Amino acid sequence: MKKVTISDQLRTNYEDYYEEGDSEWRRLGAIGKVENIVSLCGDLPHKSILEIGAGEGSILRRLSELNFCEELYALEISPTGVETIKSKNIPRLVECKIFDGYHIPYDNDRFNIAILSHVVEHVEHPRQLLYEASRVAKYLFIEVPLEDTIRLPRDFRFDKVGHINFYSPKTIRQLVQSCNLRVLHQIDTNPPKGTYTFQMGSKGLIHYYIKQALLTTVPKVATGLFTYHGALVCEKGAQ
Repeated sequence: MKKVTISDQLRTNYEDYYEEGDSEWRRLGAIGKVENIVSLCGDLPHKSILEIGAGEGSILRRLSELNFCEELYALEISPTGVETIKSKNIPRLVECKIFDGYHIPYDNDRFNIAILSHVVEHVEHPRQLLYEASRVAKYLFIEVPLEDTIRLPRDFRFDKVGHINFYSPKTIRQLVQSCNLRVLHQIDTNPPKGTYTFQMGSKGLIHYYIKQALLTTVPKVATGLFTYHGALVCEKGAQ
């Protein structure tokens, strides 16, 4: 059987993805992503955490700053991402490795939690990766942008961002359930206020508050109109 690997197109796209180093955009985004991790995983065992697709380490650094766990591990397909993570000297980071995108080089049940934050939308074979993640960790935290809205274009076009899968709150839930994972908690959130002002200045605040008001009052309408972030924490189902 042919080994599942990343396509040449995706590998090329991510090789130099983080060559500009840590960005303010990713730092601001990590604040909200880590808030979701802490909110959904705070009551679970979280001594050891593996982040799969760790990017340039913004989430790792924020988790370390909050002393959320004792040991952090990281896997990333991008050489520039691994180099950037290592250059940060994150205090609680034990190990950072490059990997092939699907095969995780750790033993079964090695970690309390595996994090896949804004990763699954990039992956050609998401179930393969989710099965591997659930092999090495008891709990999985998964977050994706909820881009399957009425604004999603009819036809797919690949771009530098690299999103190839598009989810709604329902379809990301069903994806993880199809991988023998039981959803413990699920939330839909608005990205942090700072990410809006970083992109659009003071006008960003208007966008933020409109989206926040819709998400609070009519969540199904909101996620059908605008992109939010969908986060779930799951555990392995019965084998």
